[in-house]
Amino acid sequence: MATRIFSKRIVRVALLLLIPLVAIQFIHPRLENPPVSADLQAPPEVKQILERSCYDCHSNQTHLLWFDEIQPAYTLVKGHVLKARKMLNFSHWDSLTPPQQKATLYLSLNKILYGEMPLSQYTMLHRNAKMTEEDITVLKKYLVNLTPVKVSDTSRVNAGNRQYAQWINHSTTPVAVQPAANGIEYIRGYNNWKAISTTDRFDNGTIRVIFGNEVAVKAIEEGNINPWPDGTIFAKVAWDKLVDSSGNIHAGEFKQVEFMIKDAKKYAFSKGWGWARWLGMQLKPYGGKNVNFSRECQGCHQPFKDNDFVFTMPLQLKAK
Repeated sequence: MATRIFSKRIVRVALLLLIPLVAIQFIHPRLENPPVSADLQAPPEVKQILERSCYDCHSNQTHLLWFDEIQPAYTLVKGHVLKARKMLNFSHWDSLTPPQQKATLYLSLNKILYGEMPLSQYTMLHRNAKMTEEDITVLKKYLVNLTPVKVSDTSRVNAGNRQYAQWINHSTTPVAVQPAANGIEYIRGYNNWKAISTTDRFDNGTIRVIFGNEVAVKAIEEGNINPWPDGTIFAKVAWDKLVDSSGNIHAGEFKQVEFMIKDAKKYAFSKGWGWARWLGMQLKPYGGKNVNFSRECQGCHQPFKDNDFVFTMPLQLKAK
């Protein structure tokens, strides 16, 4: 008798759980696939990888599997897709300028390399979306070929050298530099700081030097870099990458300087870092009136959240 009563209770509980589960299947607002304005044009082997691993979320060509259609999973999947489309949509590739397209692909590759994308919870069920080492190699080669190295003529190399001399001597810095849209002021004298690392952006043909202020340098010397202390400031300076006929690399036209400022309380909304960028020798603030441009920086640095969002690890500096 007791066993029968227990069995009936199990059936009742199962029904109580099943009824709402069945009911919510009728709450199913469709995930629309709007028209494609301009799809990414790439070699077949590249396109195949992106379509398999990225397009279900980052395009208007989403294909849901049967288990994606079951509520409440469907609502979660739909939310992920709509959010992903806002961040990157290959179906509206024409909305980006050619430089932005290259930068977007470069950022996407970094997210893949550091395990941010595709999402692990997605590939757990959609195993076909997981990228192999061979897939990543194909994407790397594609990006490198988008920006082939070109030999620069002597006049351009000489002009770049002259401009670099002006930059290092502060001889062309405008008297008044407008603050960034988020209120961050331009920081003068950063080119007297210590160089702590360098990077080479093959996607846009630039070379970069990262300078650190005294707080940053002291943190490096003491091994106190994760997290970085408040007051840390990095200045990342980019120049065009020029290659002469002998294969030597030179700094060409000054492209930009961007600052990364650590203040855990002031910039709590942006992971404890303030971001700002100025373009060209005229030092024009980047982002216009859009105070949300720093999201670009956050998105790029997101794969390095375990390194306090710092992309490039510093060279080893010894305390004096």
